[in-house]
Amino acid sequence: MEKFGFSLQKARVINYDSNDRSIVEYVLEREPSLKLCIECGCCSAACTTGNFTDFSLREMHILLKRGENNEVRNKIKKCMLCGKCILVCPRGVNTRNVVFLAKQAFQKYSAHAV
Repeated sequence: MEKFGFSLQKARVINYDSNDRSIVEYVLEREPSLKLCIECGCCSAACTTGNFTDFSLREMHILLKRGENNEVRNKIKKCMLCGKCILVCPRGVNTRNVVFLAKQAFQKYSAHAV
């Protein structure tokens, strides 16, 4: 079999019905301003961590809402909770509290899973 310099990759299909939305529900219950987020990216543009790593608060919010918790768990560890994202959010989302609550939820639900 000949190689032509490319390979086929498995399609990334998201099944929203099978994703675990417990983390985002925990966060939304305690910080309803997350519902106002339109994923504009202002928070990511102002993010200190995002300037030096691959961390993106915008991407984290999207993954959180989708229920892709494993990816969120890996990304959320990079946030320094500096609060610059709150200052630039045009919708007034308390993004710092969203991150804090998500970290709290991961600790709560991982303790129950053990």
